[in-house]
Amino acid sequence: MLKHGVNSLCRCCPAVTYCTFEYDPVVLLLSCLVGFEVTASSRHYVDRLFDLDPQKVLQGVIDMKNAVIGNNKQKANLIVLGAVPRLLYLLQQETSSTELRTECAVVLGSLAMGTENNVKSLLDCHIIPALLQGLLSPDLKFIEACLRCLRTIFISPVTPEDLLYTDATVISHLMALLSRSRYTQEYICQIFSHCCKGPDHQTILFNHGAVQNIAHLLVSTSYKVRMQALKCFSVLAFENPQVSMTLVNVSVDGELLPQIFVKMLQRDKPIEMQLTSAKCLTSMCRAGAIRTDDSCIVLKTLPCLVRMCSKERLLEERVEGAETLAYLIETDVELQRIASITDHLIVMLADYFKYPSSVSAITDIKRLDHDLKHAHELRQAAFKLYASLGANDEDIRKKPILESGAIELLCSLTQSENLALRVNGIWALMNMAFQAEQKIKSDILRGLSTEQLFQLLSDSDVNVLMKTLGLLRNLLSTRPHIDHIMSTHGKQIMQAVTLILEGEHNIEVKEQTLCILANIADGTTAKELIMTNDDILQKIKYYMSHSNAKLQLAAMFCISNLIWNEEEGSQERQDKLRDIGIVDILHKLSQSSDPNLCDK
Repeated sequence: MLKHGVNSLCRCCPAVTYCTFEYDPVVLLLSCLVGFEVTASSRHYVDRLFDLDPQKVLQGVIDMKNAVIGNNKQKANLIVLGAVPRLLYLLQQETSSTELRTECAVVLGSLAMGTENNVKSLLDCHIIPALLQGLLSPDLKFIEACLRCLRTIFISPVTPEDLLYTDATVISHLMALLSRSRYTQEYICQIFSHCCKGPDHQTILFNHGAVQNIAHLLVSTSYKVRMQALKCFSVLAFENPQVSMTLVNVSVDGELLPQIFVKMLQRDKPIEMQLTSAKCLTSMCRAGAIRTDDSCIVLKTLPCLVRMCSKERLLEERVEGAETLAYLIETDVELQRIASITDHLIVMLADYFKYPSSVSAITDIKRLDHDLKHAHELRQAAFKLYASLGANDEDIRKKPILESGAIELLCSLTQSENLALRVNGIWALMNMAFQAEQKIKSDILRGLSTEQLFQLLSDSDVNVLMKTLGLLRNLLSTRPHIDHIMSTHGKQIMQAVTLILEGEHNIEVKEQTLCILANIADGTTAKELIMTNDDILQKIKYYMSHSNAKLQLAAMFCISNLIWNEEEGSQERQDKLRDIGIVDILHKLSQSSDPNLCDK
C-alpha cells in the first residue's frame, strides 16, 4: 500500500503538494489481516471523495458516515486508505458547502470514536488545528459538529491536553461560544473538564473567566449541560484555593454556588451528579473556603460520600466515593470520628476487599473482566480511607477499624506483588500505629511477622522502605511500648537498622533509620541494645560527623537519649561514649555555626 510521507506526492489533497499523513502500522496490519475483500469494499468510499461533482462528494461523505457507525473494522480500513487527509481538506476548503464541511466533521468524529489507534492517526494528520479553525465559521451546525469531534478527541487518553492551550486565543473563543447553544455548552464544558490537569491549566481557565462563564450553566434546563458544568467546577476547584474562594461567593439567580451544589447532593438526583457535587464541596472545604463544621459538609457532603461507598453502588462509584471521602476527612479529627460511625462505613469498607467475586460463581465473562479491572482500584480506595479514618484519633483506630479485621487485611496485602498495594497497605498500618495502644502495635507486629517486616525493609522501592521505617518509628514510641517490642523483636530490629545504615540508601532513608535508633535509645531497658552493640555505636559516631546536617542531628538525638542525666546508669553510658570518642565530637559540634547542632 502507498505510504504518504513528507517526500511523497499527496493523492489525498490535490491542492497540497505534500502531506505529513502516515499510515498507522497497527491499523495497516489490521487491514492486511482482515483481507483484500474488506479493503476493496472500503476503497470506493474514499474514491468518491475525489469526484469532481460536489453533490456526489457530499453523498459519498454521507454514505461513509452511515458505513462507519459502530464498525471499527470499516473505520480502520478507511483511515489506512487515506480518508482522513481528504476529509480534512474538504472540511477546510472555503469552496466546500457548509453542509459538506459539517458532514466531514461528523465522519471524523465517528472515526475518533473507534480505537485509540484511530485517534492517534487523526492527531498525526493535525486534526485539532483544522477543527479549531472551523470554530471561526458563522454557521452554528458546523461549529457544533467541530466541537463534538474535538470533544471526542480530547477525552481520549492518547490526546495531550496541552494541545488545547498552544494558542492563547482558543480559550477566549471557546468561552465566547458558550452562549451559542446547549450543545456548544455541553461540548466545551466537557473539553475543559478533560483538559484541566493541574494548576497551570486551572489558572489559564480561571483567568479567562471560566467561573463567571460557566456558573449560570448549573441551572440550565439541559441535564447534560448542568452535569458538564459541574464537572468543570470539580476539576477547577481541586486543590486550588483561588478558585475555591471565588466559587463560595458566586451566586446564580440569587443562590450561592455552595447552595446549588448541596441541592445536587440530594438522593433523588442521579448518582453522577451527587458524586460530582460532593467533590466540588470537598475541594472547597479542603481549600478553607467552607468550614469543616459547616452543615453543608457535616450533614450533606459527608453522608453523601458514605452512601457512595455502599455495595449497592457500582464499583466505579464506590472507588470515587471512598477516595473523595478520604480526602475530605484526611486532616480533620472530628470529620474522621463522624465518618467512622456513619452508616456502618467500616463494615462497608471490608466489602471492598471481596472483589473480584469467586470465578466459579461468575458465568458472565464481561462481569468477571469488570470485577478484575476494578478490584485493584477498590482496594486502593479502601486503603486511602482506612488511612484517613485512623490518621489522628486513637478511638477510631481502636474500635471500629480494628473490629472490622482491618489489620489482618492490611498485613496480608502488604505481601501483594502490586507495588501500589504494598505502599498503601504499609501507609495505612503506619497511621494506625501512630500514638496507638500497645495491643494494636502488638497486633500489627504479629500480623506482619518478623519475616515480612524484613522483606519490606529490603524492598527495592524507596516508598515501601520509607513507609515501613515510618511504621517502625510509630511502633517504637512511648517507653513501655519501646521496651516491650524490643524485648521480643530487638535482635531482628537492630539487625535491620544495621543493614540499612550500611546500605546505599538516600539521606531521607538513613535519617528515618537514625530516628528509629533515637526512639530505641529513649527506652528504659531497650537502650542497652544500643550500648552493648559496638557496631551500632560506631555508626552513630560516624553520622555525628557526616556532611549532612539532618543526619548529624538525628545521630545527636540518639546520643542525647542515651546520656540523659536523670536516668539510671547514665554515668556509665557517658563514660563508655567518652571512651570511644563521642564526647569529643560533641564538643566540636558545640562550636558549630548551625544553631540546631550547637544548641543540641
